[in-house]
Amino acid sequence: MLTRRRRLFLNGQLAWMLSAIVVLALFDALSLELFFLLSLIGLLIVTELTAPVNVTPEWRRRLRWVVLAGLAVFGYIVVRWLVGVFPWELL
Repeated sequence: MLTRRRRLFLNGQLAWMLSAIVVLALFDALSLELFFLLSLIGLLIVTELTAPVNVTPEWRRRLRWVVLAGLAVFGYIVVRWLVGVFPWELL
């Protein structure tokens, strides 16, 4: 059974991701990297906005691993972009 905060978290994340797809499609910039970046930003924002004050439920503790995995993938995307931008002599 979903608690009120968990339902609020899921609805907020889903709304953020759908809005990201619509905005990227409107600007004709829809790519997997940009969608992932916007989704990760949304995850961080929604996580902070729905954070409980007193007690941290178990699902919120597990959410930390999802955030860390997302940041690791983001780091990989940044490194791949840097390798593509800068010539090999500078790296």
